[in-house]
Amino acid sequence: MLPNVLQPSATDHVPVLANEVRESLAVQPGDTVVDATFGAGGHAALLAADLQGRGKLIAIDRDPTVRTYFERLERRSGVQARLLRGDFGVVLPQLAENGVSADAILLDLGVSSMQLDRPERGFSYATDAPLDMRMDSSQDLDARAIVNEWPEKELVTIFRKYGEERYARQIARAIVRRRRDEPFERTGELVDTIRAAIPAPARFGEGHPAKRVFQALRIAVNDELGSLEVALPAALAMLRPGGRLAVISFHSLEDRIVKHFLRERERGCTCPPDFPVCVCGHEPELRAIQRRPVRPSEAEVAVNPRAASARLRAAVKAE
Repeated sequence: MLPNVLQPSATDHVPVLANEVRESLAVQPGDTVVDATFGAGGHAALLAADLQGRGKLIAIDRDPTVRTYFERLERRSGVQARLLRGDFGVVLPQLAENGVSADAILLDLGVSSMQLDRPERGFSYATDAPLDMRMDSSQDLDARAIVNEWPEKELVTIFRKYGEERYARQIARAIVRRRRDEPFERTGELVDTIRAAIPAPARFGEGHPAKRVFQALRIAVNDELGSLEVALPAALAMLRPGGRLAVISFHSLEDRIVKHFLRERERGCTCPPDFPVCVCGHEPELRAIQRRPVRPSEAEVAVNPRAASARLRAAVKAE
């Protein structure tokens, strides 16, 4: 039984579904572990502890500010650790192509607490800040460019596709109308425009009225779903037989991609049902560890409300 790690200390980041991730990945001393979304290093620190000083940890993150967290973990963990800067949708395929193998791979999707809690990054609709939302501050595309330059039709598309926003057309129209007079510079200006564009009852419904649009913009700025679709097969290719993959998602779009990928790789024969015998020879590549996604306990949500929407899916590579 793993020790409980839900209670935060004064200095350490508490990761979502921490015990469940450790149980799913079952890291052993001497393993090679890949944390493809390192962030503040919360999950990586626990997985490194499970290595017990023997093994390798490869950390990946596109955010340049994670280096400080990585250096702290490297000093404390006692394992051989390496930080690779970049989008996991680029780095994982590169590692796979270069023959790097792993026993456990973790993807903790979406925006990290350290990004949300820094107003200047522009991820949060709760604080007025510059319109940015870049996970990698060196990239050109930011939320300001999308809001001020993309055609109304494309805004409607991303608000519907990535935010599942029912008032996408009204919001996009209001944005275009407002930017004709003055470009958007700050998150507060966008929040005010969204609030004014939707019907009055929707402003006081469940959740913040700007939540879905901000989610859509963040996904578009960072191409999060595109990266995920590329990263999953690369992660599978990297896993050794018996190796484990765990993915934490925070909204239905991510979870749908992960669920579809795992189910497709769990399938055996792909021959038409009317074939008398199998001729494809296809064998399952993965086996799900849990049949349903694992959700956080009430106790964890009480400590960390941001964990409420988290879903963990995990699988073992066929041997």
